[in-house]
Amino acid sequence: AAVDAIAADLSAMGLGEKKMQFRLRDWGISRQRYWGCPIPIIHCAACGGVPVPDRDLPVVLPENVTITGAGSPLARMPEFYECLCPQCGQPAKRETDTMDTFVESSWYFLRYCCPDNEHAMVDERVAYWCEGGIDQYIGGIEHAILHLLYSRFWTKLMRDLGLFGEHRLDEPFANLLTQGMVVAPTFYRDDGHGKKQWINPAEVDAVRDERGRASGATLRADGLPVVVGGIEKMSKSKNNGVDPQALIEQFGADTARLFIMFASPPDQSLEWSDAGVEGAFRFLKRLWRLVYEHLAAARVTPAPTAELSTELRALRRQLHQTIAKVADDYGRRKQFNTAIAAVMELLNAYGRIAGDSAAANSVRQETLEAVTLMLSPIVPHVCEALYAALRPGHTASEEAFPKPDPTALAQDEVELVLQINGRLRGSLRVAAGADRASVEAAALACDAARRHLAGAVPKKVVVVPGRLVNIVV
Repeated sequence: AAVDAIAADLSAMGLGEKKMQFRLRDWGISRQRYWGCPIPIIHCAACGGVPVPDRDLPVVLPENVTITGAGSPLARMPEFYECLCPQCGQPAKRETDTMDTFVESSWYFLRYCCPDNEHAMVDERVAYWCEGGIDQYIGGIEHAILHLLYSRFWTKLMRDLGLFGEHRLDEPFANLLTQGMVVAPTFYRDDGHGKKQWINPAEVDAVRDERGRASGATLRADGLPVVVGGIEKMSKSKNNGVDPQALIEQFGADTARLFIMFASPPDQSLEWSDAGVEGAFRFLKRLWRLVYEHLAAARVTPAPTAELSTELRALRRQLHQTIAKVADDYGRRKQFNTAIAAVMELLNAYGRIAGDSAAANSVRQETLEAVTLMLSPIVPHVCEALYAALRPGHTASEEAFPKPDPTALAQDEVELVLQINGRLRGSLRVAAGADRASVEAAALACDAARRHLAGAVPKKVVVVPGRLVNIVV
């Protein structure tokens, strides 16, 4: 408000006006490397830097290159850089630097809207796909401060150039989720010259403490000790990355996906754990076993009725509570680890169901179908196979996400905490619609209350509907 007031006064006095400026600090878009978009400039001794004419665009990278690691291979290819100046026609040299790859990634999401347009960067389809900005942007911390900044700048530049037509796209993204980093232990040896030789965790045998942390390690190749470093972000410089191919060959891609999603919330760091990977693998094997044990008994159509037992009604209620929670965790909260945990709890309850009645098998079928659909975004390969087994002729990827059934969520009874003078003394079950007087009477008549009251007359009874009863003596 103060800035606006000062600007208004200065403008009225003719001493200045309010102006908005955008500034980027040190975006060095030029790179001495092969990969990246060629910079369309030709250097002429007489004319200076001359843009490549539109008719000669795009400048295409040659494919017969030899990458040695010593500078850009383009600078060693006369067939690429030798050319004529488009202004004076004299021999000139094409620019051999390429643009930072952030340049392409700063607008490629807009190009996805109209990839078949051969005459313009974008067209009116951007208005359909990007109305109000892309719903969700997900990136690591480097993306949040670099790519996100550059893409916002680039979008505003395209807007100002009129490339969006009448569609005014000011901000490219509506929401940001900054994902955490994957961290892992590091191991090294001193090379004798003050430098560390970093050793990949797959090459060492580690001794672990009760928390699973490495407390000592030896190099598998020679059996001699190596130094245990700290827990660091996975990187090439620390050589502590995990080869996903080896993980996939041993456990499958879905195990890796499940572990990563379950190990921590997406916005926090994830510490890599071989034991955690094995735990994810055991869970998927258990899910597979439960499905095929059920199919071996009976494949049925899920059609629960009002004739379910109390135990089956409780499982079905938990199933539809889980569906509601998982949908919320995926869609609103973006907390995938809690969604997986809820499904695990549901399968624990599923395992406690006994009997082989038609009603029990029907609820089992409904539960397993819903579980495979709920987990399919995270473990698509396993769930696709299991869903096809549960419902022959159907595919999980083409099914709608399950929705909670209000009738299943309805409860005939609720469990209330029983307190005496504020201290927990037990619990009691009452009808879901019981009035206050009925709840008070049930609380005073239950065994736990009579035992702890020992004949004392209560001063009052406090009822918190749906939660607790506190008897004050």
